[in-house]
Amino acid sequence: MDEKRKTKISKFLSLVLRHAPETVGLSLDENGWLKIEDLRKACAAHGKSFTVAELEEVVAANDKKRFAFDETKTKIRASQGHSINVEIEFERKTPPEILYHGTAERNVGVIFSSGLQKMKRHHVHLSADTETARRVGARYGKPVLLEVNTKAMLAENHEFFVSANGVWLTDEVPPRFLKLL
Repeated sequence: MDEKRKTKISKFLSLVLRHAPETVGLSLDENGWLKIEDLRKACAAHGKSFTVAELEEVVAANDKKRFAFDETKTKIRASQGHSINVEIEFERKTPPEILYHGTAERNVGVIFSSGLQKMKRHHVHLSADTETARRVGARYGKPVLLEVNTKAMLAENHEFFVSANGVWLTDEVPPRFLKLL
C-alpha cells in the first residue's frame, strides 16, 4: 500500500477510534474497542473501505503506534488521545526525571500562565525524547520544546501513566514544573 493511502486510512481511523465513531454509525465499548468486522462494514458503508491486510499494515507501520489490536486480533482501539469518554487502563509508572512537551510557539504564553492542560483529551501527552516532542509541536506551527520536571511533580504527588505506545500521560502540568528549551 502506498504512503498516501496508509495516511488516509490512519487519519480516518483516528477520527473514528479517538473522536467520533458516530460518523460511521458506531459506538466504542467502555474500553474504546470496536470489532474489526463492524468497523470495516461501517466504514465501507460510508465510502471508506479497506481490507484487513491494509488495516494490519496501518497499525504495524504507524510510527506513533496510535492503534492496537486486542489479543485475538478481532478488535481494535486507539492507544490514547481520545476526546470521547473511554476507560483505558493505563499503567501507572514512575517517569524519567525529565519529560518533554512539544507545542506551537503561539501557545507558550498561555502555557506559562496556566500550565499544560488536557483540554478535550483525557490526559496531557508527554514524550521521553526531544525529537518526538519537536515532531508533535511542528504539527501546529513553529515548534517549541518544553522540559517537564517530573521529579518535582512526583514529590507533590502528581501521577504519571504510560500508554501501550510509550506516550507519557498526566492530568496536568502546572507552570512551575515547566522550562522552555
